[in-house]
Amino acid sequence: MEERGMNERIRRLRRESLDTPPHIDMERARYFTESYRQYEGEVSVPELRALALKNYFAKKTLYIGEGELIVGEKGCGPQASPTFPDLCCHTAEDLKVMNDRELISFRVKEEDYEFQQKEIIPYWEKRSIRHKILSHMTPEWKAAYQAGIFTEFMEQRGPGHTVGSENIYRKGLLEYKEDIGRERERLDYLHDPQALEKEAQLKGMDIACDAVILLASRYAQLAEDMACGCREEERKAELLQIARNCRRVPARRPETYWQAIQMYWFVHLGVTTELNPWDAYSPGRLDQHLIRFYRKDVEEGRLDDYRAKELLECLWVKFNNQPAPPKVGITLKESSTYTDFANINTGGITPDGKDGVNEVSYLILECMDEMKLLQPSSNVQISRKTPLDFLKKACEISRKGWGQPAFYNTEAIVQELLNAGKSIADARKGGTSGCVETGAFGNEAYILTGYFNLPKLLELALYNGYDHMTGTQLGPETGYGYDFTSYEELWEAYCAQVRYFLDIKIRGSLVIESIYAREMPVPFLSVLTNDCISRGMDYNAGGARYNTSYIQGVGIGTITDCLAAIKYQVFDRARFSMKELMDALLADYEGYDRIHNLVSGRTPKYGNDDDYADSIMEEVFSFYYKSVTGRRNNRGGTYRINMLPTTCHVYFGDVCLASANGRHAHKPLSEGISPEKGADTNGPTAVIKSCSKMDHLCTGGTLLNQKFTPSVVAGEEGLNQMANLIRTYFNLDGHHIQFNVIDKQTLINAQRSPEEYKDLIVRVAGYSDHFRNLSKALQDEIIERTEQSFS
Repeated sequence: MEERGMNERIRRLRRESLDTPPHIDMERARYFTESYRQYEGEVSVPELRALALKNYFAKKTLYIGEGELIVGEKGCGPQASPTFPDLCCHTAEDLKVMNDRELISFRVKEEDYEFQQKEIIPYWEKRSIRHKILSHMTPEWKAAYQAGIFTEFMEQRGPGHTVGSENIYRKGLLEYKEDIGRERERLDYLHDPQALEKEAQLKGMDIACDAVILLASRYAQLAEDMACGCREEERKAELLQIARNCRRVPARRPETYWQAIQMYWFVHLGVTTELNPWDAYSPGRLDQHLIRFYRKDVEEGRLDDYRAKELLECLWVKFNNQPAPPKVGITLKESSTYTDFANINTGGITPDGKDGVNEVSYLILECMDEMKLLQPSSNVQISRKTPLDFLKKACEISRKGWGQPAFYNTEAIVQELLNAGKSIADARKGGTSGCVETGAFGNEAYILTGYFNLPKLLELALYNGYDHMTGTQLGPETGYGYDFTSYEELWEAYCAQVRYFLDIKIRGSLVIESIYAREMPVPFLSVLTNDCISRGMDYNAGGARYNTSYIQGVGIGTITDCLAAIKYQVFDRARFSMKELMDALLADYEGYDRIHNLVSGRTPKYGNDDDYADSIMEEVFSFYYKSVTGRRNNRGGTYRINMLPTTCHVYFGDVCLASANGRHAHKPLSEGISPEKGADTNGPTAVIKSCSKMDHLCTGGTLLNQKFTPSVVAGEEGLNQMANLIRTYFNLDGHHIQFNVIDKQTLINAQRSPEEYKDLIVRVAGYSDHFRNLSKALQDEIIERTEQSFS
């Protein structure tokens, strides 16, 4: 057996993935438009969507790279990003911006500008979902959206934030088609008024299965054709095996470890090509899905650890070959990254509650360590049953300083799902995807609707609902801060602003849900999501077993410290008046050094295990949670909250005045549930104690970033302290923690000389990214995060 480590094949594939510039691929737009012109109005919408997918998979350019063992690309090759004009019809200027912008750019060929202008825009400009969404939003929604009160995930990307069912490893698409056929035979037109609609959905699902089977058969034929012309016997044998794999899956259930990985990848392509989901489809508990294939193949002599890891690394390259579809405007600002947020869960527990760590779990750790790619995001679920050596192995990788893996609390995840009404069986199979979001894998449509700017609403509460950034009366008139005679009056004004804008946000989201349910079904994703077939309902219309909508709170650290500063300095100590503070905020503290020094350095801060500040955090969190949780959505489920930002804390900070905690105008807000930068001065243990006072178990996920210099976690002692910190936080019911292990000067040097640090990867929020691909504001925010020490 060859030595462990990345071999020449993987090095070559990895380098190609990293060196190929992301670029626009117009084939999907071309063939979907072709199908719509042929079938629109002639067939039902679910059938239309499936026929368009089938047409694309029948005609798209195929690619099998040199040495590839897992095949399939969304576009015509690595880093090719299809466009989705059915969802968001980009203008010609949008394409130019994508091509020309310095960060997160996509190359556009000259002929593509003309094709977009002549063929795509005339057909899709008024048909796209984005157009329909914006035309149905109220003036109040549009004003709040433009002012940065909240964002809307579905404005340029579709629902679909979900994770694959384990069933795809037990049954092929032909068996799914049999299930669909049985449900069609059961339709009762005499007694079910929804029978016709259900038949349309089931027909669409059936065609969608055919579409993905067709794609695989074309790849099988290509591999066979390539084998015929291949003179190298070893590669010829590989190509013939690839062909056999593609003849087998996804039509039929996989029989081997190699086929199981290829099965998932074809499913992934089907979901993410059918619609551009926010976030990308994820394989969930990959180690537990693969372990029976691994053990069987090892026992029968077909597989060893070298080959098993090599196949995983080929899958890692496939994920990294798929940049997130291009975004513009506010949607780009809230998620400025190529990362598409596929998130692989490793470890945790099995469905019967036993330790879930197995041989493949360790192979995945080795794979992520060797590959050091942005995609897929890799996490480890740590339960009370997780072996210490697995936790320490994950910590060893994390302290190398490139942002993976993230650490998740299995017991918290299970309890969060139970609290949200899932069964214990479904909860144990669940986990996290995207950044930190919790869901019942294969059984739930847990759809993120957008971010909510918690600190901005304090700004409106201080100025009677008036937004100085836009110069408009944005919120309700709840009074001016200088007229409040108590902290309680300020708090009531803040709560009134939050309630008002949550109503606007949720009203808009309910309309958007209806638009997607009616006009943008996803028949292939519906096949894969449990209960959609038996209900004859689409994933976007409530077909899943569980249907949750999330609104992500942003800036809990900032809003906490702002309220603490006002309560402590104005109402408790009377060191300055509300009028003086409000004037200081409008002046960005220029000329108000005394006030700035007091609120910045002499006020209780969240993140230090200080009950004065932490109790305010609890109050803000509890009010936000109660204001959202339990409200009904249109899919038979409810709204819940997450606490995460992606890059939205930078955008939200940019639309805010100076804050009462000393933060200057336009600077980023705090990210996730992390304390404000520089505010957490009592060490990492104090941070986790503050954070644990939040009730994580009533959320769908919280995000905590911590930053260490390499020396702090060096050696066996540093490794043990890191592992102990994670265990302690999880014993306090913390949901998630992740680390940047890098010194400040390295980041400063990388900012000054990006070409010398082009491979530097950092943890941003719930994902990692190349430091050079981040905006300066985001780079500065990461640089200024507190460097913790255990001393």
